[in-house]
Amino acid sequence: MPRSNVQVESLVEAMKHAGAALRDEGVRFALAGGLACWARGGPVTDHDVDFLIKPDDAEAAVSALQKAGMRPERPPEDWLLKAYHEDTLVDLIFCPSGGPVTDEMLDRAEEREVMAMRLPVASLEDVLVTKLLALTEQEPNYRSVLEIARTLREQIRWDEVREQTEGSPFARAFFTLIEELGILPEHAREAA
Repeated sequence: MPRSNVQVESLVEAMKHAGAALRDEGVRFALAGGLACWARGGPVTDHDVDFLIKPDDAEAAVSALQKAGMRPERPPEDWLLKAYHEDTLVDLIFCPSGGPVTDEMLDRAEEREVMAMRLPVASLEDVLVTKLLALTEQEPNYRSVLEIARTLREQIRWDEVREQTEGSPFARAFFTLIEELGILPEHAREAA
């Protein structure tokens, strides 16, 4: 179901509020997930705002958001912290399925203007890798990665994504699927 303008506005407002709070407190971060793809012309995210932060910065990050008036939450999962800007969820991800967020990952983020705010946006390759490695037998939903592949395929360095996910049977199935559907660009097929 498509997002309403009000829902998209809430996501953007939460992104700006949280991004400014992290920036003002000197916490290194990158916008990730669906909004990182949307910032490059991809589909709009369907539920929350994701930021990548280093594990050592997790406490400072949640403290910065709380200081900015957001409501923190400590989920049972040990790879992220959460905060709410009004009713909009902001995830502070420090250890996605592919391993902990590193300086190198944050260095790959590109400074972009997103709805009149400049902020670092995670590389499409890092977004896809984290999403592909998060697929499991309990959650084998390819919807978001297929949408990203379909809408942003010419912007993605497919060889990097394939290399970083080669150990995942779900990622291998994804590459088979996008090849069979004709989504994977011809030049990326030749490199495989």
